[in-house]
Amino acid sequence: MAEILTWVIQRRIVLADRVEQLRKELAETEAKVARLEAAEVVIGQFIEAERAGEADDPVMDAELERVTATPGAGGMRLIPGREEGTDVDVLPDDYQAIMRVVAGAAEPAQAGQVSEALGRGTLPAQVEAVRAKLKRLAERGWLHHTPGGRFTTLDGPKQ
Repeated sequence: MAEILTWVIQRRIVLADRVEQLRKELAETEAKVARLEAAEVVIGQFIEAERAGEADDPVMDAELERVTATPGAGGMRLIPGREEGTDVDVLPDDYQAIMRVVAGAAEPAQAGQVSEALGRGTLPAQVEAVRAKLKRLAERGWLHHTPGGRFTTLDGPKQ
């Protein structure tokens, strides 16, 4: 019986390591998708400007600069590190929504609770996507990740 317990523990450790590896892969892939989305917007705007004969328009140049200089473009971080005086409005909309849910929670929030509050569901894949974003926010100093795997704002939960 002890051999079975040992095997279960070893298997759990191997799978936990694989999950962490997959989370990192997911974060990298999400960043690549964000860069491609930005490129798609820029190229689409350029094609439309060319068709309209406005390819050298200063307004189009300003828009190109805005899109390519935003977080997530050209390898820039989509989620910036939190600095003194920085507000959540610098975060992408989905991360702002996560911050609102965590800030409004009466106690430290679990990823499943946040996923459900966002209307994304409670299936493992849905929860893991939210958990990855929560961890990213914690890594960048926006949230606190408790040892129990819950998340709070840096000021703690609202009472």
